[in-house]
Amino acid sequence: MHLISPAFDHGAPIPPEHTCDGSNVSPELRWDDVPEGTQSLALIADDPDAPRGTWVHWVLYDLPADAQGLPARIPAGKTIAGGGTHGRNDFPELGYGGPCPPGGIHRYFFRLYALDRTLELEAGATKDRLLAAMQGHVLATAELMGTYRRR
Repeated sequence: MHLISPAFDHGAPIPPEHTCDGSNVSPELRWDDVPEGTQSLALIADDPDAPRGTWVHWVLYDLPADAQGLPARIPAGKTIAGGGTHGRNDFPELGYGGPCPPGGIHRYFFRLYALDRTLELEAGATKDRLLAAMQGHVLATAELMGTYRRR
């Protein structure tokens, strides 16, 4: 599986539009080569460079297996158009919360998981709850990393 964004390349800076210094909207994401047998997809975006440990920016699950991406500017809420459920980020809110590091360059990892089942978790599940539910059901993963430094 491959995960890309038209907004930024792997290892490149995330545009301010997708951060707390801009509109704080989710970037467009695209993927391909989802393995056969996939029943749903899940996405986690987090910052391992946060001062108090990994900071979770986005948790999304039960995306349709035939989805090929997500548009930019997905609104917060329990579910998203076309299928999918938002979990709770560390702000703590449902939906996307963009990069807003207190200092220095931080890395932001977007990880996509192909799963052999739908999880049917209620909206608002945390990253830890999602990871526990996915255990033993991950068929493939893909990763995209962007960076951000506040000016």
